[in-house]
Amino acid sequence: MKNTLRQVFHSPKFVIGFSIFAIILLTVIIYPLVVIADPLEMVGNGNFFKPGTYVSVKDAVEGTHYTLNIDVQSGSLDNKISADDKADMKDWLVKYGGVAEADVDINDTEGLIELWGTHYDPDAEQKGILASKKKYYVRLNNNLKGILEDSDLIIAKENSETGELEQANTIASKEFVNTKDVANRKTFILGTDNFGRDVLTELLDATKTSLRVGLIAGVVATLIGLFLGLLSGYLGGMVDNIITFVTNLFTVIPSFILLILISYSVGQAARGVNLVATIIGLTSWTWTTRSVRSQVISLRNRDHVNLSKLSGHSMMRIVLTDILPYIASYVVMAFILQISSGILAEAQLSMLGLGPSTSTTATLGLMMNWANLYAAPLNGSWWAYFPVVIMIALISFSLNLMNTGLDQIFNPQLRD
Repeated sequence: MKNTLRQVFHSPKFVIGFSIFAIILLTVIIYPLVVIADPLEMVGNGNFFKPGTYVSVKDAVEGTHYTLNIDVQSGSLDNKISADDKADMKDWLVKYGGVAEADVDINDTEGLIELWGTHYDPDAEQKGILASKKKYYVRLNNNLKGILEDSDLIIAKENSETGELEQANTIASKEFVNTKDVANRKTFILGTDNFGRDVLTELLDATKTSLRVGLIAGVVATLIGLFLGLLSGYLGGMVDNIITFVTNLFTVIPSFILLILISYSVGQAARGVNLVATIIGLTSWTWTTRSVRSQVISLRNRDHVNLSKLSGHSMMRIVLTDILPYIASYVVMAFILQISSGILAEAQLSMLGLGPSTSTTATLGLMMNWANLYAAPLNGSWWAYFPVVIMIALISFSLNLMNTGLDQIFNPQLRD
């Protein structure tokens, strides 16, 4: 046993895969102990808040202000005018404003606005331009009016006696606040999702649930495959023919189609995490059965097995003591692949809307489904789906790398 473990942990592929998987597992376990929060709590009152630190505006306004001699206008202008707006402004100035293309620098936002204010005329002749585009330029021009003026913001408060607003304070453009002085602040490392939930907290909780799905599915599929494979390979004859026929029948029918049909027939209300995991396991045992059967057939006529038969040992004892230890490595490899397949199958089901129906926990597949339903890829909210894709890829990659490392150790044809 020690020699086997030494061989396993001397395999670079297994060590890399095991390390990645161990880091994911430890993160999933330790993070909830450090950050105590409901992973499905709707913290944000809105959709897809960007990653970053959010501070209370009220605390910032009422807190201590510091004056810094920094050019803030250029940064403010870049935030107010998009790259597409700049390109459209240059296009209009060159085509209809009589400005040479060399004189227009879209990287100089302030200079571009000044050129626009000087040359833009909504009544100018604009041949070949659509009416909707003309209206767009008018709206853009209205938004740009006074944008270069550096005026103070006025903070007004309601007079409790008269009910009228009175000036309470002003904020200059060069006044700053230290975020450490702001008591109420919240950091979203991966932003929020469509429900306003912290994506990082939700992601790690979803990873834990998906690993549970993979584990349950792997256990169910491996136990069924191991039992039928041992039975078929050892007994042979009519039992082998029946089990092989059933296995081939399930192999011909795509397992994912069966998975869809069973999940749909169960109904949305009954589809919990454990039930979906069990269904996945019940539809993915066939190749484990075929693999175990072939190994048992090669072992059942070995000398030590025949000696046990002649000694009068029971079939159960022979299988457990003389056959199973020799195929244990293949069973472990099959189990690892079944876990990976179970996680991917749940993600596929959830993307189709047939995954676990729950409002108390999330899975990686459900997070992908929610991001897709609320058009996160279309509106540029990469943080709602990209970390999920990376997590699924890392889990699958680590498990398959572990399996490849084990295969190189225990498969004589691949052994160095």
